Amino acid sequence: MPAIYEFGFLVRDGGLMSYGPNLPETGRRVRDLVVRILRGARAADLPLEQPTHFEFVVNLKTAKSIGLDFPPAVPLSRADEVIK
Repeated sequence: MPAIYEFGFLVRDGGLMSYGPNLPETGRRVRDLVVRILRGARAADLPLEQPTHFEFVVNLKTAKSIGLDFPPAVPLSRADEVIK
């Protein structure tokens, strides 16, 4: 069954497509917040952070194996990564 996932690594492991936050960037932002807390900042004083970059990953190999063709409304040129 075709599905859209939140994380790109699921598509790299055989999923059809994903649209979600870039995990390495999110990890770096979390790391920076942890460092600030360890240096004495109060967690309550830190700003709320949200992802700023979302990635679109498409697995054409999976699409072909289930007989799915992407319609023109899904522009593969806009994908951050296309797995062939």
